[in-house]
Amino acid sequence: MKTIYPKDLATQEFHALLQGSIAPRPIAFASTIDNVGNVNLSPFSFFNLFSTNPAILVFSPSRRVRDNTTKHTLENVKEVPEVVIHVVHYGMVEQMSLASTEYPREVDEFVKAGFTAIPSTEVKPPRIKEAKVAFECKVNEVISLGDQGGAGNLVICEVIAVHVDEEIFDENGVIDPNKIDLVARLGGNWYSRTNGTALFEIPKPLRTMGIGVDQIPEEIRNSPVLTGNNLGRLGNVEQLPNTEEIKVFGESPILEEMRLRFKNDYDSWIYHIHELAKQLLEKGEVEAAWKTLLQKL
Repeated sequence: MKTIYPKDLATQEFHALLQGSIAPRPIAFASTIDNVGNVNLSPFSFFNLFSTNPAILVFSPSRRVRDNTTKHTLENVKEVPEVVIHVVHYGMVEQMSLASTEYPREVDEFVKAGFTAIPSTEVKPPRIKEAKVAFECKVNEVISLGDQGGAGNLVICEVIAVHVDEEIFDENGVIDPNKIDLVARLGGNWYSRTNGTALFEIPKPLRTMGIGVDQIPEEIRNSPVLTGNNLGRLGNVEQLPNTEEIKVFGESPILEEMRLRFKNDYDSWIYHIHELAKQLLEKGEVEAAWKTLLQKL
């Protein structure tokens, strides 16, 4: 058994040790707004339920380890002490991951991640239409735990309204863990699911900022084949392949055969191209998926 003292490791190393061992952690997908109307949407895995009466949720947007700066979520709840906390199900996890990109304050992560923002009933921040459960909260208190990089800030939230997708209940009116299919955070890129399946990985968003779902061409964004998770993965690229790369990739036998087969049926061409891209995305081959989706008949 190895004994480790916090002072003996760099903050980044100790942070990784804590996240890898204290897991799985539920995820608070928090929607906030500043006093001039800029909306922010960001996930936090330092989160849990702490009281039922009153109903209290607490999450912690930590100061950034690398430069000791604070996150927009923390700044927003100090300006407008309201938040909508969404739980994260598997069907939205890639888009959630994309929303964690550190976009500038004026960029709306609802748009970048491809979520639908709808008005809340009791608070100013909007909520995610695609979420299965959303807690509208007033912020009772923000407690700083330190002033160095990695220090947490406890945002103590009182639930004043809850929105629940009725499809997640079982026949007894209780939330079914398989139907809600929540995801939880582990260390590194690892996540787990409540429906009993294996662990899975999602690459962290690019520090250089992905293009976002809003920059994906409309025909791809409105695909009848690609899921929200697929779009979230596609949005996490810094730039699209260039014309020459797309042309060379399009000379592959499988794409040439598809062109010949569907030369007089554009709708079938699009459907099968998107199916092929989906298979590539599920294998983690994002660049190849983009080169497939950008082919011309």
